[in-house]
Amino acid sequence: MIALPAGVQVYLAAGATDMRKGFDGLAALVQTQLSEDPFSGQLFVFRGRAGDRVKILWWSGDGLCLFAKRLERGRFVWPHTTQGTVSLTSAQLSMLLEGIDWRRVERSFDPHAAA
Repeated sequence: MIALPAGVQVYLAAGATDMRKGFDGLAALVQTQLSEDPFSGQLFVFRGRAGDRVKILWWSGDGLCLFAKRLERGRFVWPHTTQGTVSLTSAQLSMLLEGIDWRRVERSFDPHAAA
C-alpha cells in the first residue's frame, strides 16, 4: 500500500456506493452526503453493494487520486450503519484492505500487565 501522510484521517462512507462513480461522482458524494471537503487531504473510502470492491478518494495536493481494490474471495468488513461516516486509523485501513476484520482485532498480550 502507498504510505499515508502523517496526520491523515480515513473516513468510511457508510452504506453501499455505486462503484461506477469516478472522481467527480465520489467527490460530489463526499460533499453532499458526508458533509466533508474532498480536497482536504483526507481519505474517503467507499464500498460497493456486493462488498467485494472498494474505492478510495484522496486529494494529494495537486490532484485527486482514485484507488480501487477488488477481493477475489470474501467481502470487505463494513460498519452496519447506512448513513454518515466511520473514522479509521491507518492501521485499521490496512487491515480492511487485506480483508481482515478491523473491528475485532485482539492483542496477543496485555500491554498494561507488569513484565
